[in-house]
Amino acid sequence: MDLKQYIRDVPDFPIPGVLFRDITPLLKNPQAFAYVLDEFTRVARDTGIEGVVAIESRGFIFGAPLARTLNVPFVPIRKPGKLPAARMSIEYALEYGTNQLDIHQDALERGQRVVIVDDLLATGGTARAAAKLVEMVGGTVARFLFVIELTNLHGRQALEGYELTTLVTY
Repeated sequence: MDLKQYIRDVPDFPIPGVLFRDITPLLKNPQAFAYVLDEFTRVARDTGIEGVVAIESRGFIFGAPLARTLNVPFVPIRKPGKLPAARMSIEYALEYGTNQLDIHQDALERGQRVVIVDDLLATGGTARAAAKLVEMVGGTVARFLFVIELTNLHGRQALEGYELTTLVTY
C-alpha cells in the first residue's frame, strides 16, 4: 500500500522552516491504519518480543493496539510530569530544541525484549533517548518500528547498532 497518499504535508509547523508530516489522514482511513498495524505486527512477531514500548504521543496510537494484538505488555514513555510513580528520566536534543522523556522504573523486567514504536524517525534523538530509558530500567531493545523516516535528517545513523523498520521514507 502506498501510505504517502495518506500523509499530509504541513509547512512551517511547529516552527517556521519545518515541514510536518501529518498522519491524521492515515488514521482517518481504516485500511491504511490497518495496514500499518498489520505490518508492525508481522515484524514484531518475527522479532520475538515480550513488550511494546511507545513514545508519547503519536507512538501510543500504534503501540497500544500492537501490544494488544501480540498479547504483550504496553509501556508508555511519557513527557515530564505525566508518570505518577518512581521513574527514570533522560534529556535529549530535538531538531528544534531539547526535551525530556520519562519511564516508570518498574516498567520492564531485566532482559525483557521490546520493540519501541513511534510515528516518525527524524534526527533520532527522541528514539535514542527512548532506547536509553528502556536500557536504564533493564530492558533490551529488539527493534524500532516507525511509520515515517525523514532520511535527510540522518536518524538511522543516530540509531546505529539497533534494528529498525520504517514503512515510508521521505
